[in-house]
Amino acid sequence: MNEQPILYVKAGCPWCIEAEDYLTQNQIAYTKREVRSDPAAMQEMVDLSGQTKAPTMKLGEAVLADFGVDELIPFLAQHGIAN
Repeated sequence: MNEQPILYVKAGCPWCIEAEDYLTQNQIAYTKREVRSDPAAMQEMVDLSGQTKAPTMKLGEAVLADFGVDELIPFLAQHGIAN
């Protein structure tokens, strides 16, 4: 998959920090959208996932909502992003 994931986060959220750390440590490029300071990004996340919890990731047409790194790793692998 060539599309870069979009990661919706909330500042200070420990699960969001863990997800960002994982992506950075594994050199996985992503676009970050902070939803507390950007109402449009919050609405986009809600429209995609049907909820307001972060982190949420959009990868192509797939969405992973309210996850930890344990759920992120297989999600990325399933979509061809793995190290």
